[in-house]
Amino acid sequence: MPTRNSDPLTPSLLSLRLGNTIFGDERNIRHFTEIGSTNTTAMQAAVQGAAEGSVFIAEAQLGGRGRGGHNWHSEAGSGIYVSVILRPRLEPSAALALSLITGIAVHDAVKLTSDTAADLRWPNDVLLSGKKVAGVLTETSADMQHMHHAVVGIGINVNQSVFPPELAVRATSLRIETGREWPRLAIVVALLESLDRQYRALQSDPVAAQEQIIAAFEGRSSFARGAMVTVHDREESATQYVGKTLGLDERGFLRVQTAEGVRTVLSGGIRKVSAAEGI
Repeated sequence: MPTRNSDPLTPSLLSLRLGNTIFGDERNIRHFTEIGSTNTTAMQAAVQGAAEGSVFIAEAQLGGRGRGGHNWHSEAGSGIYVSVILRPRLEPSAALALSLITGIAVHDAVKLTSDTAADLRWPNDVLLSGKKVAGVLTETSADMQHMHHAVVGIGINVNQSVFPPELAVRATSLRIETGREWPRLAIVVALLESLDRQYRALQSDPVAAQEQIIAAFEGRSSFARGAMVTVHDREESATQYVGKTLGLDERGFLRVQTAEGVRTVLSGGIRKVSAAEGI
């Protein structure tokens, strides 16, 4: 069973395992014992010209951020808090595709390394037993025609044994779900290897890749088709409408059948209607 000290996420070890990916250059892997936010630091570095594939990984975050302005609980040495810089040759509308492939990569890494029954909630939350085990925050810099750079941040709850009361009802970790600790290095490597493969495919043939991304997401998600959900705004302060999910459209946005007709979720999030789902 790994311990905190025997599970380092050092640039040298990551580079050794990621040498065949865009994330494998040790010079571009930055490891922090403590940081405000890996996404904030990566965005600043991207503006200053940091290379594509740069990796920012921390043992602890003081101001970790999730989607919708929420904080991400970042217990020292227990989770994975990583952000990467991408410079896609894609239109700004492809930002959602980047979020979807990252969610798929996180889902697959969690399932591969821990053999747990992970679920994907649109657009990119990863759940175990109906509670959030991982999340993705994608931030971009773009003009009307070009995406200059994107920073994709990932938080994965790995070896946390307890959460603050306000989070315990909706957050979990691999350790809580399985009763054992897991090696963070193996999860990070599986995550970035998967993200590298999907990102290269998206760059190579965006149209074909988009179709594959949608199929892959729907195949990993109990939320994408046939689920009764509430749709809420970014702050989760109010339910906007209720309906049954009809899958993703060609752009990757979620379609929901409501009493008034089919609606497309462009922002915000979803939760299953049944309180028994626990989310």
